[in-house]
Amino acid sequence: MLRRLFVLVALLCLGCSAQSSAPELDRRIEKQVRASFRIPAYVKVQVSPRKASEFPNYDAVNLDFISGEQKQTHEFLISKDGKTLISMTKLDLTKDPYAEVMEKIDIKGRPWRGAKDAKVVAVVYDDFQCPFCTRMHATIFNDVMKTYGDRVKVVYKDYPLFEIHPWAGRAAINSTCLAQQNNGAYWDLADYLHYNGKAVSGDKRPMENQFAELDRITMEFGKKHSVDLAKLQQCVKEQPSEALQASVKEAESVGVNATPAIFVNGIKLDGAVPAPELKAVIDQALRDVGEQAPAASMAAPAAGK
Repeated sequence: MLRRLFVLVALLCLGCSAQSSAPELDRRIEKQVRASFRIPAYVKVQVSPRKASEFPNYDAVNLDFISGEQKQTHEFLISKDGKTLISMTKLDLTKDPYAEVMEKIDIKGRPWRGAKDAKVVAVVYDDFQCPFCTRMHATIFNDVMKTYGDRVKVVYKDYPLFEIHPWAGRAAINSTCLAQQNNGAYWDLADYLHYNGKAVSGDKRPMENQFAELDRITMEFGKKHSVDLAKLQQCVKEQPSEALQASVKEAESVGVNATPAIFVNGIKLDGAVPAPELKAVIDQALRDVGEQAPAASMAAPAAGK
C-alpha cells in the first residue's frame, strides 16, 4: 500500500494559487499524496511542520501515515513557495538491506534441505494447512531444488494462520517436536501434511479428532526414524508453544502477514510464486555472493541428516 512512496523523485504540483494558510497547504499536500500514491481513506495522513533542509529553496516536511497502531513516516521536500512537493528516499549505500533482513531471521536448529553450507539460504514461512503453501512446497522440491540442490539451503519456519487453519498451529508444534530429534522426520511429516491434509481434517471430523490424528501421524514418523518416542510423546502432549510464538513474532518483524512468504538471502517473495520467478531470484542471490547460476538440472536433494 505504502511501498509506492519509496520512489527516488516524484514532483507533485500543488497548484499555482498563493497559499493563504498552513492548514490549507497541509490539506493540499494530503490531497495530492492520497491521489498520487492511492492512500486508502482509513489511513490517516498527518503533515508535520516544515523545517530547514540541505537542499536550496526547499524545506523538509514529514508525513505520518497512520493505520490503527501502525505508523510509517516519510520525508518530503517542499518548495519555499509552497507549489512543489518532492518525495525522496535517502539510501545508505554502506548497508546491505537484504543482509539486515536475514539478521532478523534465526535459522539455528531449524530443519533444512539442500546444501548445508550454501551461501544462498531460502527461508520459507509456512502453514501446513495452507493450500498455497502446498503449491509452493511442490514448486520448491519437485522443481526448483532439482536445479539448485547443491547451491541453496532451504529452511522452513512457522507462520500458521490460526483463524482459518485450526490445526496448523498444532502441526507446527508437532513438527518442531520431531525436528528437535531428527531432521529427516520433520521433512517426512512436512511432505505428508502438505500433500495429505484431508487425512487430518477428514469429513467434518471434530477438532479433537483432527488433533488426535495429527498426533498419531507425528508419532508414526517418529517411530519410522527411530527417535526417542517417550520424549516425542511428552512434547506432543505438552504442546510447548514458545518456539512457535517466537517464529510468528519474527515473521511479522520482517513483514510477513500471509503464507507462503519466502526470503532468499533477504529478498522477499510473497505467495505461491511460479518456479521461473523463484529461480530468477535465486540466480540473483547467487550472483550477489559471487557464484554462477547452474546451467542444467541436477538430482533432487535429499533431506539433511
